[in-house]
Amino acid sequence: MISKWLDERLELQKFKDKFLTKTFPTHPSFLFGEIALFSFITLVITGIFLGFLYEPSIGKVSLFGAMVPAAYASVVRIDLLPMGIIIRRIHHWSAMIMIASIIAHLARVYFTSAYRKPREINWLIGLGLLGITLGAAFTGYLLPYSQFSVTATSIAYYITESVPWIGDWLARLIFAGEFPAHATVPRFFFLHVMLIPVLLLSLIGLHLLILVKQKHTEPGANRNRKEAQAGRRLIGIPVWPEQNYISVSLFLFLMFVVVLMATYIPLNPIELYGPPSPEATVMRPDWYFLPIYGFLKLIPGDLSFTIAGGKISPEAIGGVFFPGFLVMLLAAIPFLDRPKEPQNYIENPLHRPFMTSLGIAGATLLFMTTLSGYIDVFHIAPSAMAIYVIVAIAAAWVISYLLLRIYSRSGKKGEHVKN
Repeated sequence: MISKWLDERLELQKFKDKFLTKTFPTHPSFLFGEIALFSFITLVITGIFLGFLYEPSIGKVSLFGAMVPAAYASVVRIDLLPMGIIIRRIHHWSAMIMIASIIAHLARVYFTSAYRKPREINWLIGLGLLGITLGAAFTGYLLPYSQFSVTATSIAYYITESVPWIGDWLARLIFAGEFPAHATVPRFFFLHVMLIPVLLLSLIGLHLLILVKQKHTEPGANRNRKEAQAGRRLIGIPVWPEQNYISVSLFLFLMFVVVLMATYIPLNPIELYGPPSPEATVMRPDWYFLPIYGFLKLIPGDLSFTIAGGKISPEAIGGVFFPGFLVMLLAAIPFLDRPKEPQNYIENPLHRPFMTSLGIAGATLLFMTTLSGYIDVFHIAPSAMAIYVIVAIAAAWVISYLLLRIYSRSGKKGEHVKN
């Protein structure tokens, strides 16, 4: 009765016939995107709860007899609420999983060459989603306004200030003045809960719209199936109801994992670090910023020069040019690796020696620069670690390329013998 009433007004059956009958690939690696989407939904829900209780101000208030910043006090009070600290941890670990799943999703697209024509735009959107998600994590870092979060954010301030020619202006724009300014926390709160979520929603919507229009790439084995002989695409399972059951099960399992992590894995204890103070704090950023932090440690502190009036400092080289170069290289890949015809089937990474070995070398770079963030723990000199990084990248690239070339040639010979 109700469904008929709604169908007469909203034409739900037409919507179902047009969109819910579309097929979804059955390969499990295609679920990374869904994990990122479900993590984002969890972030929005928990973020609404936290937003009702958080006070974006560094004005002094009383907390257990001591005068502390209001932002810090509000987070301490959230942690004292029943389930308050669990919800804050769920928010934290959902952000970690969202970043990891986007990286895994982009890696799948790269290694299977699913970025090729006609999907270049969605590749760029994926990179944009990763960058904006990292921006959300960065802006959320400061909000507890503890000694740890302020120290971590100050590193980003100095990196921003080091941008040649526009560093001072850019730092004042992002940080609302010279950090830490009274308006910095409100500025970051606005970016974290309003501007960045709107950008994420817009890019997610655009990504899904293009995906529905172009369809997924599908496993190469589908080429030999009967359905494909008639030119049918995409071969898989319908969104409704089969894929819907998988998605709901995945969401519930993801929630189980996140709640389990939130229950047993603590966050940085803000009560232990306390509110901001002049004392120096030894800290390292979270894993997703460790490659930049580690690369900064490898750059000699006296490496500085001027170009056209702009100062090129170690902070600019490690914090601006290094990630900027990686982003530009990733953005250029679909336009450098161009096929003549549109590609609708994923490629076997083992049959793409150059691009796969390049990806392995890139992963080695990120791994080694992450390790570089711990050279003080390993007692390794920056110059020695720099040599280790270069040797590891070169070895990973050359060895993986040679092995893949041998495998690819042997595979072609096997096919020739069969034919």
